[in-house]
Amino acid sequence: MSSLTITQLTVNRSKLLLRIILAGILLPCLMIFGGCKGRQLVRSTPQMDIEPRFWVRVLLVDETRTCSLKITSPFYVSDGVPQVQRIIHFDRVDVPINVSISSGKIAVAGQPFTSNEIIISPDEPHIFNLNGDDYRGKLKLIVAADGESFDAINLVPPEPYLAGVIGAEMPDYWELAALQAQAIAARTYCLYIKEHFGSGRTWDVRKTAANQVYLGVGAESAQVWNAVNRTYGRVLVCRHPDGTEGLFPTYYSSTCGGHTENSKHVFGDSFEPLVGVACPYCKDVAKIDIFFWPMIQFDKTYVTTRLLQKYPKLKQLGEITDISPAGQSNYQTDYGKFSRLTSVKLLGSTGKSDFLRAEDFRLSIDPSGWKLRSTICRIINMGEKWAFSAGRGWGHGVGMCQCGAQGMARQGKTAEQILSYYYPGSWIERVY
Repeated sequence: MSSLTITQLTVNRSKLLLRIILAGILLPCLMIFGGCKGRQLVRSTPQMDIEPRFWVRVLLVDETRTCSLKITSPFYVSDGVPQVQRIIHFDRVDVPINVSISSGKIAVAGQPFTSNEIIISPDEPHIFNLNGDDYRGKLKLIVAADGESFDAINLVPPEPYLAGVIGAEMPDYWELAALQAQAIAARTYCLYIKEHFGSGRTWDVRKTAANQVYLGVGAESAQVWNAVNRTYGRVLVCRHPDGTEGLFPTYYSSTCGGHTENSKHVFGDSFEPLVGVACPYCKDVAKIDIFFWPMIQFDKTYVTTRLLQKYPKLKQLGEITDISPAGQSNYQTDYGKFSRLTSVKLLGSTGKSDFLRAEDFRLSIDPSGWKLRSTICRIINMGEKWAFSAGRGWGHGVGMCQCGAQGMARQGKTAEQILSYYYPGSWIERVY
């Protein structure tokens, strides 16, 4: 081989290597700057043809005057008058649309509707974006009684709803058995709340921790859908106090701190699976500053203000001068190394006193629950402040301990074993 041929070969190899390098650099750049999110294949929304009684109504926004809507597929808007229903089809897609209210009428992209209720239905894949977040199913808008605002409610089939809950309530990289247990518990809780409270209002559940956190498509992942699909239609049931059998409120919380609590002490309801069990599993999963959370303090004036705002009946107490366990054994649960407050006694400057459930007291002072993380704590009078020390766990502690479920899953327990442990006396059935 001549020297010229060797040179040409070297140049050619150099060009090929340069092309490979550039391809390796440019391809990710194109994916990043080209908006890889927008090019993802979006999973079609399942169960769109399921029976209406199973659809979940999630309150996304309440008492708003305006919101931003964006839909990537054609959609139509229908009013809520069956006899003279009007349907308007929109071909403009993937552009922001303003939804507002004026004189008691909702307007979509400037098109007013006279009905107090309208439903926005996207075509395949049945996804809409409200105020920057993607949701599946349909969007229902209901005018408030005063005609000055409206509520935005997501109408979504139960399985897609769950896909937006599981990844919001539990890390999707956790063990599959834990995710499956979470899916069954969340499905049961949703359908129970819908059945027992939905009939008296225009929505079934909120999207917040007031029920269970729902983030829509943003919480979905392959692992989440795997857990949802593998538990399709499965719920927990038990024998009720009146002798009937059916769904029950499958409460759950992040970290019980070592023992779950009897629901009767926290929420006032009595179901056999919610009596409370020892939990040696969550300590090895929860972060140390969550399992044992640091002392926190609140100004006494702030505490009084928060309590009186939430419970006007307490105004007769004046300034809150003392906070203590209610003084009887049934107002705190002793688990040996720690106790959970279940009721507190409030003494006021007027000399009068009253009682609150400890969980209500906690969330009145800290609605977020991020600081005063549980009622496993000691209350200390610090002069101008109330201090809460020796804190342990996160959440109300009733039902399944999520960190405990992960701990059990790490030990090879199945979803069924996890659920039977935290909800003793319950069993699994299919509802669809």
